[in-house]
Amino acid sequence: MAVIALGYLGVRSPRLDEWAEFAQRLLGMQRIDRAGKSLAFRMDDKQQRLLVTDEPGDTLACIGFEVSGHDDLARYAARLDQAGVAVHMGTRELADRRLVGDLIWFEDPNGNRVELFHAPMTATDPFVPGRPIDGFVTGPLGMGHAVLHVKDIETMMPFYRDLLDFHVSDFGLEPYGLYFFHLNERHHSFAMVGSGQAGFHHFMVEYQNIDDVGQGFDLAQRRENGVAYTLGRHTNDYMLSYYANSPSGFFVENGWGGRLIDPATWQPHQTHDGPSFWGHERLYLSEEGGRKRLRDMRMDAAARGRRAPPLQDCPWLYSQLNTRNQGQ
Repeated sequence: MAVIALGYLGVRSPRLDEWAEFAQRLLGMQRIDRAGKSLAFRMDDKQQRLLVTDEPGDTLACIGFEVSGHDDLARYAARLDQAGVAVHMGTRELADRRLVGDLIWFEDPNGNRVELFHAPMTATDPFVPGRPIDGFVTGPLGMGHAVLHVKDIETMMPFYRDLLDFHVSDFGLEPYGLYFFHLNERHHSFAMVGSGQAGFHHFMVEYQNIDDVGQGFDLAQRRENGVAYTLGRHTNDYMLSYYANSPSGFFVENGWGGRLIDPATWQPHQTHDGPSFWGHERLYLSEEGGRKRLRDMRMDAAARGRRAPPLQDCPWLYSQLNTRNQGQ
């Protein structure tokens, strides 16, 4: 029994025109036709990765995680029910809207709707990006990652770790609580920010080509209030990225070069270097509201010579060298 990947996200927003332009022209997703007041987008061979519905709220509507087998749905439903969580079996109509075989849904302790599903539908036609990009890093790694604000980590941690079998990658306590979880080889597919709030913080999409991130950054800078975090590199997953402001107020991280781990041997641990080696200046924060503190942590990490391992500087080169060595 296992949850194996972040499969899709649903967003509630009345700003459909803005989302259509943002997801296609900035992120590079492919818009697919949907009936009614909703939008849907592809990132790869799966028929749907992002769904935006015309509803009030401008926030996360659902977060969908794929399970390894159909029987896992019943097993997780039984475990959650035994823990006092109200579990709902997805109707045929809901499964068709999500473009999956079957699903169950429930709410986490913060009221976020979580859906576990099996058998996502695969498209027969090739993915056509909304702007010229080489594509996204998905496949067995899933859509990317999603990050929630949390009011109380003491209730959220056991829910995801113990009931849903999410595996802790690492955590940091400064300048605030950050908790990262893996479901596959991607360093994290899910994370929580101990901000004392509830709601959606951001989701991440990872590009195959670093230039697709840079060109997206150029496009985002031409938009009014388009950039939330400047270009930077994270300390735990080595992702080089910037964060865009979405039409719904939360962020979308646009990244490249994310770290892959071996889930069988990985050991969870505490980190002490802050979120970023360099960059990721939080443009939405005031100096007093945390911007200076995060900058000081980056300066301290730099002064101590903290940086990613050299081979991670170029995942493409490393993969080419590895392939060449295996062929010898």
